[in-house]
Amino acid sequence: MLSLILDQIGRMKGALEEKRAIRRWQKLEELGMQIGKDVFLPMSTWVDDSHCFLISVGDRCAFGPNCVILAHDATMNEILDGTRIGRVIIHESCKFGYGTIILPGVEIGARVISVANSVISRSIPPDSVVSGIPAKVIGSVKHYVAYHAMKMKTAPSFTYQEFVDDWFSTEKRTEMLRRLAKTSGYVTGGYGPAMKSGRGFFSGKKSLT
Repeated sequence: MLSLILDQIGRMKGALEEKRAIRRWQKLEELGMQIGKDVFLPMSTWVDDSHCFLISVGDRCAFGPNCVILAHDATMNEILDGTRIGRVIIHESCKFGYGTIILPGVEIGARVISVANSVISRSIPPDSVVSGIPAKVIGSVKHYVAYHAMKMKTAPSFTYQEFVDDWFSTEKRTEMLRRLAKTSGYVTGGYGPAMKSGRGFFSGKKSLT
């Protein structure tokens, strides 16, 4: 009985979080922020809402947990009585790893991949992989994809559909732990189903249900 009640509470909490997410993105758009279609922008992404009209995010961009998008910098305000402001233009299909910080006055080209905890303080050309503080280009997306495509031929592989309905079962966890004992692996075939099901918090341009 208790488990049924907890399950119901969990579903209610999930529905409330989705409504909060939708309302948040709608509010940002009302304030002037431009958010494209199929954007993965979780609640943990901190957006500079007071200056969000200076921010635009292209279609199919995705942000990992705890990313930050800043369009103003007031750190020198006490000394200079001035705050730096700048547009943040993020073109389509960019992916930002956990904790990426994007500073004011940058333009990020299409299909850029940012490694976790990078600090993007300058504009980035399209099809680049960036890493570091400050973030620097460490390679091209073409080479990055080619490297992982080669690795996928021999690394442990798990299909999205195989695990999505039974991800946390004891059997699946045991299998994954065994196969990943000495190496890393990949989950494949998840992007399409996730987009179709609406899993995750996408911008208001796409239904969450």
